[in-house]
Amino acid sequence: MKRADEGLGFIMKYENVAWYEDGKVRILDRRIYPIRIEYVVCEKHEDVARAIADMVTQSGGPYTAAGMGMVLACYESEGQKEQERIAFLEKAAYTLSHARPTTSAKMQKFTGSVLDAAKQAMQRGDNVVDAALEQAIGDLNDRYNRYEPVGQIIASLIPKNGTILTQCWAETDIAMTLRACRNMGNEIKVICAETRPYFQGARLTASCAYDMGFDVTVISDNMPAYTMKMKPIDLFTSAADVISCDGYVVNKIGTFQIALAAKYWGIPYYATGNPNEAHPTIDTVVIEERDPELTLHAMDIKLTLDGVKGYYPAFDITPPELITGIATVKGLMKPTELDAFFK
Repeated sequence: MKRADEGLGFIMKYENVAWYEDGKVRILDRRIYPIRIEYVVCEKHEDVARAIADMVTQSGGPYTAAGMGMVLACYESEGQKEQERIAFLEKAAYTLSHARPTTSAKMQKFTGSVLDAAKQAMQRGDNVVDAALEQAIGDLNDRYNRYEPVGQIIASLIPKNGTILTQCWAETDIAMTLRACRNMGNEIKVICAETRPYFQGARLTASCAYDMGFDVTVISDNMPAYTMKMKPIDLFTSAADVISCDGYVVNKIGTFQIALAAKYWGIPYYATGNPNEAHPTIDTVVIEERDPELTLHAMDIKLTLDGVKGYYPAFDITPPELITGIATVKGLMKPTELDAFFK
């Protein structure tokens, strides 16, 4: 198997996302990278689910972690009778896929894939852990390969030596876009909104782009509108945690307000990702609300007096009229035309 992480930044290497080995899953702690390079080691699949819920890994990382968590569940269940083991793995698949509510429909594809591989291995009498790990790695590689054409679409929209503005940490989407730009000889500049309260744009996107040799600038979350006025930004791009079939993009909180500013200044906004049949309309999406205390901190430093309240919706919703196009694995589509994706 040719690995699809070739030429990508440190944070995109498979072993630096989430990895199963010797009865444990090791997950790069993206909450503190690149300030420190540390890994959270999980000895049970529930630990992996907790790490996903606690934002140890974000963006596409939870899908990798969930797959590896299923491998760990296979290891945990060694010695059980077949029906007991299947019930254990099905429960593990639910626990891992529902660690965060907004993306549970997508997560079930990755946990379900490894679950199916484990069941088939049981029927054949093969080593279940080995079969599950092979499936999890294959799914990971396929996900990277699947988003390479998405990155090529966004790269094709960026003028020579142009500038893009990003939001949060788009993982495969932004990494594949940058690799495509490099292969095209397009030395673009990247401006990253910092993305509080976890600062994924500052720590993760900026680090990945810098690792890959690109000119990177970080701005705070209240600077995008003015930056669009003062800097020659050619397009705004973000990933999507969910794209409903009626054309709404659910992404890291702050995406909507950047899209509003982009519309005002005449800057196109291209989202990346695929519509999800589990969400035919936007009202089927549950917006996760996280611990409000997190908004009162910058990393480990509390910024407010005791008694001051916080509010932390993890995602917001950008309506179709603010979205120029959505780069999917089947090509560039208008948000009002996503029915074509399934035909």
